[in-house]
Amino acid sequence: MTALTETLFGGETLGTRFAAFRAELADKAAKRAIFRQTYNELQNLSSRDLADLGISRSEITRIAHEAAYGA
Repeated sequence: MTALTETLFGGETLGTRFAAFRAELADKAAKRAIFRQTYNELQNLSSRDLADLGISRSEITRIAHEAAYGA
């Protein structure tokens, strides 16, 4: 009886594909954390502080998105 020790998908082993999947999930989680932190910090600023920075409240989501995911 033979045991299948390697499953190939397009030249990659299942273990390699799983590792890449985990790395992608970790990357997405890290970017989401940056988005949340940036968004929360800007949201907690007073309107005066935001005005001093030249930011309106309507721009907070866009700025947080750019900080996490790029332009």
